[in-house]
Amino acid sequence: MVHLSENEGIEGRVFVVTGGAGHVGSLLCLELARRGAAQVRSFDIQYSRDRLAQLQEHGVKCIIGDVRRLTDVEKALKRADCVFHVASFGMSGKEMLQSRRVDEVNLDGTCNILDTCIKCSVGRLIYTSTYNVVFGGQEIRNGTEDLPYFPVEKHVDPYGRSKSLAEQFVIRSNSRPLTGKKGKKLYTCAIRPAAIYGPGEERHLPRILHMAKMGLLLFRIGGSKVLTDWVYVDNLVHAHLLASMALLDDIPGRSGLPPAAGQAYFISDGSPVNTFEFLRPIVEGVGYKLPQREISVQTAMILAWIVYGFYSLFYPCLQSWWIPEPFILPAEVYKTSVTHYCSTWKARQEIGYVSIVDKKEGIDRTVTYWKERHGRELDGPQLWVWILVLGGMILLALCVFVPAPFLGPLECVRSLELLLLRTQNRMRFTLYMAILAHIVEASYAWLLARKVDPLNAKDWFLQTLALGGFSLKYLFKRAKLKNSQKKQ
Repeated sequence: MVHLSENEGIEGRVFVVTGGAGHVGSLLCLELARRGAAQVRSFDIQYSRDRLAQLQEHGVKCIIGDVRRLTDVEKALKRADCVFHVASFGMSGKEMLQSRRVDEVNLDGTCNILDTCIKCSVGRLIYTSTYNVVFGGQEIRNGTEDLPYFPVEKHVDPYGRSKSLAEQFVIRSNSRPLTGKKGKKLYTCAIRPAAIYGPGEERHLPRILHMAKMGLLLFRIGGSKVLTDWVYVDNLVHAHLLASMALLDDIPGRSGLPPAAGQAYFISDGSPVNTFEFLRPIVEGVGYKLPQREISVQTAMILAWIVYGFYSLFYPCLQSWWIPEPFILPAEVYKTSVTHYCSTWKARQEIGYVSIVDKKEGIDRTVTYWKERHGRELDGPQLWVWILVLGGMILLALCVFVPAPFLGPLECVRSLELLLLRTQNRMRFTLYMAILAHIVEASYAWLLARKVDPLNAKDWFLQTLALGGFSLKYLFKRAKLKNSQKKQ
């Protein structure tokens, strides 16, 4: 293997990163800019204000466009030397249920990228794939790239199926002749990352921590001996850059096909771990608890298919903000409850991959990040408190204002409240006093939050208006923490 400098094939070249506004894509853009690329273009469908400012500050050109539109792709890839195709859709949550968009982004989008690379004479394409192309619920121990693709018809989610097909498109497009460059070819390879973690990751940990906050992490699946791979984001970015260098066809002393041409590589930290034990320091680091109760894979799968069926009823509305993330889905059961980890030997041998951040350091950085982020975000009680308080207020209001003939089955609730409060006037008085108490508590929460958590003052007001003292308890805790930090 020819040894290259860390900037080989980067300095003076033009790069395009699809999905450049995402976690991996944005860090890849920043690293390319740091290593001296002539131009780095981030190509994504939308940008958050913070991410846009960060990229532009480092000289990255931010292009808004859609990989599903060929004209947008051609505009982004014009005169580029290398493309990192990171953009995808459907990895987790309710995105996994939107099969049509999953196929459009992951399949149609990848075909657009491939065709445009040929048309615009782009010499290198690195595709961000996934372990799911070979995994579909069967046990894998120290798997290698010789594993066959998991049968597409047996995938339980459209994401795994579409990524498998897209990767095959990319690999089979290796060595296609470029338009307008006689003798030059497109060289392609695929990076297959394990589950990604690290500061700023938005796919897995935010959803898990939100569920922990709401008290919805109810059980473990699969037992303590189940092992899976994870990859710290810096290691994944490093692997992408190494792969791009291993696709160069103009390195002195190297002849024949570039070493990575037409190849796929598993990328991980190289130390498989039980998913729940991996999550423990992160979840407990922000003050939540992991469940101790354990259920079987079969039971979890039944529950997951029930959730899948229920959410399918809302298919046209799944992108709406008011549809919450599903509790659990079939593919997620497999990912957490079935051992599957793979060897990085091929990546080490052919592209020189090694983990630049070990798992312990990666977890420590992630815990620190989430502790700081948790301290900046609104905190509050679990879901059952919301149901109890808001449900009680709504029931009391119905019993006060709705005439008896229209209450239907809620008449028994009115009877119970009359038994406790004796008269309709007392019921009305109790409702008015509860509303007044919530207004007073919310006003106090707003005043206090302006001092201890001004960025979330409005949210503290609204949450306390709904929950009263149950919300104030968390605000007092934050005020106490801030006072203790000032004394230190």
